[in-house]
Formats: sequence, structure tokens, C-alpha cells
Amino acid sequence: MATGERPPPPAAGTPLRPGQVRALLAGVHPDPHSLLGPHPGPEGTALRVLRPGAERVAALAGPHRVELRAEGGGLFTGTLPGTAPRDYLLEETSGEQSRLVEDPYRFPPGISGTDLRLLSAGRHERLWRVLGAHTRQRSAGRAAVPGTSFAVWAPDARGVRVIGDFNGWTGTGHPMRRLGDSGIWELFVPGVGDGELYKYEVMGPDGLWRHKADPVAGAAERPPSTASQVCTPGHVWRDAAWMEQRAAAPATAAPMSVYEVHLGSWRAGLGYRRLADELPGYVRDLGFTHVEFMPVAEHPFAGSWGYQVSSYFAPTARLGSPDDFRLLVDALHRAGIGVLLDWVPGYFPRDDWALARFDGTALYEAEDPAADPGGTDTLAFDYARPQVRNFLIANALFWCEEFHVDGLRVDAPAAMLYRARPGAPPGWTPEGWDAQENPDAIALLRELNTVLHRRFPGAVTVAGECASWAGVTAPVDEGGLGFDLSWNAGWAHDTLSYLQEDPVHRQFHHTRMTSPMRYAYAERHILPVSHDDLVHGRGSLLAQVPGDSWQKFATLRAYLAFQWAQPGRKLLFMGQELGQPHEWWHEGELGWDLPEIPGETGERHRGVRTLVRDLNSLLQASPPLWQQDDSAQGFAWIEADAARENMLAFTRYDSAGEPLVCVYNFCPVVRSSLRLTLPRAGVWREVLNTDSHYYGGAGLGNQGSITAEPVGPSGSGAHATLVLPALAALWLRPEGR
Repeated sequence: MATGERPPPPAAGTPLRPGQVRALLAGVHPDPHSLLGPHPGPEGTALRVLRPGAERVAALAGPHRVELRAEGGGLFTGTLPGTAPRDYLLEETSGEQSRLVEDPYRFPPGISGTDLRLLSAGRHERLWRVLGAHTRQRSAGRAAVPGTSFAVWAPDARGVRVIGDFNGWTGTGHPMRRLGDSGIWELFVPGVGDGELYKYEVMGPDGLWRHKADPVAGAAERPPSTASQVCTPGHVWRDAAWMEQRAAAPATAAPMSVYEVHLGSWRAGLGYRRLADELPGYVRDLGFTHVEFMPVAEHPFAGSWGYQVSSYFAPTARLGSPDDFRLLVDALHRAGIGVLLDWVPGYFPRDDWALARFDGTALYEAEDPAADPGGTDTLAFDYARPQVRNFLIANALFWCEEFHVDGLRVDAPAAMLYRARPGAPPGWTPEGWDAQENPDAIALLRELNTVLHRRFPGAVTVAGECASWAGVTAPVDEGGLGFDLSWNAGWAHDTLSYLQEDPVHRQFHHTRMTSPMRYAYAERHILPVSHDDLVHGRGSLLAQVPGDSWQKFATLRAYLAFQWAQPGRKLLFMGQELGQPHEWWHEGELGWDLPEIPGETGERHRGVRTLVRDLNSLLQASPPLWQQDDSAQGFAWIEADAARENMLAFTRYDSAGEPLVCVYNFCPVVRSSLRLTLPRAGVWREVLNTDSHYYGGAGLGNQGSITAEPVGPSGSGAHATLVLPALAALWLRPEGR
């Protein structure tokens, strides 16, 4: 008989054949329900039950009590009088202890034919509602029986059993049935409820049993333990006003600044519930419109920062329960703050208890190891398999539906969009000659954006680094990938490398600050200063700046003002608003004590935080800074070539043509009489001066305003003379605007 082929059930009342018994007790019979449970026949109801560890078993059916015969291996058989096939209890006795239990094998399948067809086709958008572990009330004769329905996809498995606290982690009494050719294995276990830990025992084609966490588990055991957990959502949402507003007013059409957070190290020791008390107020006070959480899905190794996911449908238990995470999102929404989630669909770790070779074959992963540019530590998903695509797309929808997140940032899409050419050596990169486009991954990302935007109006999708891919934010029907925004990692690389140069040498690297404008409008961008730019020995923003303490803080302030004025939405990694001097470490926390240091040092740290708050406030109040982020009409250089002076100046325009002028000095020399061309004559008000005492600077400036005199009879331009402080930024707006 071929693997997975369903044998005919035995006639009621006839003994099981030896092969059937062996397959049943070995856990490899594809349909144990056809052998076990009640089977009506002409002489009554044949009953077969599997109760390993029991010495005696009796069936209680109405007024009847029938002792069942032990057949060995935990199998008991007997005949019930009449034709009451499903209305019975089992009395199980071991030693002097007896207990009444339900028989799992008296319940029909709990998955509909429609669900099976959608799962088989890889088109089930709510896959998590069917697969995984779900508490249920099931009936088969008398009153409804509470328990948990387990369902898992393992198409090449020879057998699957569910194990957990409820059976002493021995699956011999709970083999699952395979539902046709779907590859889905299912079992309802009475009496199992919320909080119970479980895994699956999966026998692969090689005949070996493997203990596997549930790929669609809604909760997981706290690492380093690796079990899945039964968990029914219970949070009552209070963010209806936010959700309605989100659908009506897309975030990408408004000022947008994002605070990137690693939840485990923002403040040491805080779980989701405490974070819900503290994080929303802090972010709102700083004026950020969104937070972006580094991955929160469960991951075995904390040092991966969440980027090696083992349980895609479970928030990490390190910080609390799934409902605790819901509470955090809810609190942020009620504070007026959107929530973006870093999402990792490109690869997963090789841990043998998780997704890797889940049913003994390359199921979720691509068979060819060369498909993964991540090397030996991870496995690339097999995007050609419909069920794997369904798993990933449903997972993206899951976070938006079940946790109300406002969007996803897709991590490392370049590693998905490209794959190794045949014969490529180990260590190939997406940017290298060994790479070629991966049509299956391209199709996945296009489908992801299409479905997510259809299901969740106003939700935002953001692409991480995409190498040289063109059309990341172009519509799918125009050949693009359909993302709303794309990280401009090139901008961060170029400008930060300029920042790291000694001011004496910056003149030779001036184009690093100006050349990003050549591709600023190739996509709709976010300008990220993210954790990627501040780890692995690079140091914090402050640490990357050369010079003494005064120069470091002054340059940092000017750079932040440069980021906020450039076209594109803003993203800043946590801690940089404090002028944190040390590199972020996932087991530490931010330098909350820095602004409290007495004297000049504390003043400078406080000044950076105050500046970030003011930058966000000015962003909200200044349409020129955001209204034409995606149009070249919103930007014009005033001075792009003053390399020797380390000076830059440009104008941002709103959709009505109103200007805001931004001037930068990245040299530690004051320009006391800088002559500058402004878009129009008249009085210009200084709306930002990063050298202000308020930010910990020297306090040089222009007494709040300057006057620009018209040039020529047309009045099309004007000249002004101003003081440009050392290592500082000035923003100027026409008086009355």
C-alpha cells in the first residue's frame, strides 16, 4: 500500500488485521478514526479505543457499562448494545485510580471541505483560523465537549501524533488522521484547554520520529524552551477610532516619522504590559507618528534580535502573552501612534524542532542550499510551493488582523528577489554577478501587497534594502512590487560615511551628501538611520562622529536636522534621541540616565532629545517638509557645490509653492557673513537653529530673523547675509508663513 493511501475500515465487529494493529500502534495509520471509536454493525456498536497506560477500560453508554477487552499496546475493544454510536464515556483504571475520560476518536473531522480545498490550493487567507491549536466545543451525541482541535500540514509524513502535558509527552494515544490528499493531519483532544503545552511527533519518509513545534501556533513557550502553547485570544480592543481614521487617511500622505524599537531592550525588564504603560507616552512626547518594532515573532536565539523566526504566528513569550502584545498595540493606537512590524519572510533558522525538514523532507525550505544567500545558518523559503506562499501571506495578514498592526516592513527583500545562478559559489550576494531574479519571490511580494492592501485599507507596506531593484513602490499592475515605501539604505550609507570623516577631509567626500538626490525620487522612500547602521562595531550616531564632545554633539544635531529636511519619511533607531555614546546591545537598555548627568554633558544629551522633539513638531507644522516628498517639485538646491566650506543649502516647497530654506555647516568654523540666495525677498524667520542654547549649543545665530534684498528688477530672487554657526543647521521660513 502506498504511503498516505487510506485502507478500507474493517467491518463492524470483525477483528482488526495484524497489519492494521501494527500501523495503528506504531502511529503510522493515516486514518486511525476508521479503526478506533464507535462503528455501528448488525450486532451492536463495535468500539475500539486506544488508552496506553490503562490497565482496564470500560465504556459507559447510558445505562450500560461494558468492560472492554485488552488487545495489547493500549488497544481495547468491545461491543456496545444498540446503535448509540457516539454517546459514551470511558472509565479508565490504572492501579486503584479510576477516571472518566472522553474518547477523541468519537468526533468527526472539524475542518470543512471548503477549508481543505483552499489549503490544498494555497489560497486560504485565514489559514491560522484552521491550522494550529484552537479551543472548541465539539458535540457528538450529547452535550458539547470542551477541548482543543489540532491541525498541521505535513504532506510527506508517514504519521503525526500530538504530544503535550495532557498525555505525558507520549503520543501513542493520540495519532492524528490525514484528511484526504490535503496533507493536513487533524485531531480533536477533549479536555485540553488554554495554557497547555504541546508539540507534534512527525514521522518522516525515513521512518524517524521528530518532535516539532507547531508552525501555526498562536503562542509559544518562553525560550529556551521550545513547545507551542494553546492560547485563545481574549483582548477587547478599544482602538476603533484609530482604525477608522487609518482607513480614511493613509499615513503615506501625511507627515511620517518612525521610532524603531527593540522591545526587549528599550527599558530592561519591561514586558508588553509595562511597555503599554510607558512607551506610548514617551513616543507621543517626542512627536513620532509611528513605531517600528524589530521582529516580535518567537525566535530561539535572543542574539538574532528576532530575525531568525521559529514561530511565525506567536509573539515572543519573553515579554508576555499574545494578549499582552495586543494591549501594547492598543495603547499605542489610543495615543495616536501607528505600529509597524519588522517581518522576516526570506529565511528561517535550521533548528531541528522548528520548520526545518518539518515532515522529514524539505517542506518549507528550498531543496537547493544555494538558494539561500544567508549561508549555513538559515534556510530560504520555497516560494514555488503554493502552500508555503500561503503560509507567508496568511502570516502577514494575521498580524494585521489579529494584532491590528498598521503595516509591515519586509526584511531583506533583496535576498528574496534574487537567487543564485547555477554553479554560483558559496557566499554569493544579491548584488553579485552570481545572482538572477527569482520569479517566485517576485510573485509572492506582489501578491502580498495586493492582498494586504485589499484586506486592510490604510495599512502600509515597507520594503527593506532591495539592492538595485527598480519599481519597488510602483503599482503591481504597472510591473512594480506594490510597496508603499522603500528604505533608502543608500542615503544612510552615503551620508553616514560623510559624517564619519574628519571635517578637514569632508570636502573630498562632499558628493556623499548631494548625490543621494539623484535617486531620491526613484521610489517613495523612508530615510532610515536604523539599528543596521549602528551595530557590529559601527557605534552609535554620536560615536561615529569624530572630534571632541562639543563637535560630536553639534555634528549630530546638524545631521538629524539634515535627515528631517531631506525628501522622504524619517526613521530613527531608539537611543539616538538621547545622544547615546555606546553601541546598542540587545541585553542592555538605553542610556536613560544620560540627560540627568550634571553639568554640560547632561545638557547636551537633553539638547539632542529636545531637538528630536522639535524636529517632529516642525515636520507636522511645515507642509514644505513632507507635502512633496515624492516629487522633484518639492526640492531645489541653493548651494550644492560648496565642498571646501562643508556647506549645503536647499529649499523645500509645499504643493502651493511656499518655501522653507535649510542651510548646513559641517565645518567647525562659524560663517559670520554668509551671503545666500533665497527664493524671495523680505523677512525670513529662523524656525530652527541647532546651535541654540536650548539644544546645548553655543547660541550663535541671527536674532531670530534675517532680511533678504531683491536681486534685479524681476524680483525673482534675493540675497541675504546671515550668521551660520559652526557644525549647525538653520531653517528659514518667510515671515508670516
